[in-house]
Amino acid sequence: MTDDSVLLCTDDNGVRTLTLNRPRRKNAINSTLWTALRDALDAAGNDRGVRALVITGAGGAFCSGADISAPDGGHPTYKMRMLTDVALLLHELPIPTIAKVSGVAVGAGWNLALGCDLVVATPQSRFSQIFTRRGLSLDLGGSWLLPKLVGLQQAKRLALLAETIDAEQARALNLVTWVVPEPDIDAFVASLGERLVAGASIALAQTKALLNEGADRTLRDALANEARAQAVNFATADAPEAFAAFVEKRDPDFTGLWSATAAGKSTANSERG
Repeated sequence: MTDDSVLLCTDDNGVRTLTLNRPRRKNAINSTLWTALRDALDAAGNDRGVRALVITGAGGAFCSGADISAPDGGHPTYKMRMLTDVALLLHELPIPTIAKVSGVAVGAGWNLALGCDLVVATPQSRFSQIFTRRGLSLDLGGSWLLPKLVGLQQAKRLALLAETIDAEQARALNLVTWVVPEPDIDAFVASLGERLVAGASIALAQTKALLNEGADRTLRDALANEARAQAVNFATADAPEAFAAFVEKRDPDFTGLWSATAAGKSTANSERG
């Protein structure tokens, strides 16, 4: 994508960064940006070279929500269909996702961050479920995400009062994973991305899916899903590689390659040892 795009895309050693690029509007998402974001998430999920995804914003803000200042004239049904696509693509991406939040993250912008697996913010970050102040209700998955992350009562507080909270309050509510000083956030997120890229991609994907699905399943369902996922993991080259690296006292080199025979040998060795 070009520098004048509403969504910038950069790759660095397996980490893809998507930067919302409408700084004059604090990266409010208009129809063009919704489309670009949907397409970029779809592309990331289908690119084997992408092992982790970072979403951030340009110009000192993460995202001020959906841009309601410039209606596109389309029926709201189509707009909400686009938001649904973005929320589901982000939630179901088979790679770990990180929201790098500087400045404001409000409305759909905050829910975009909450849809990521990990959220890194700065002390200057501010958050709000601003919808009711705009005569609207939650969207981009907020009605599902908030109760799961903070419980029903706190979710109602955030949604009904549309309060603005700071990064430390958000972390106390389990809505932010880390609060990092502004000068350090780039290096922190880069290091975090490197750690995720170094992990076993198939195992990470299976683990992410299990955690996402487990929130709505019985223990019996969760155990069945865990057994299915582990069978997939044992059929990759990563499981025997991890065992060999442990024995040889070195870091593993995970590739995610399918290698059922090698996995079987490793399992046999593990059971004997």
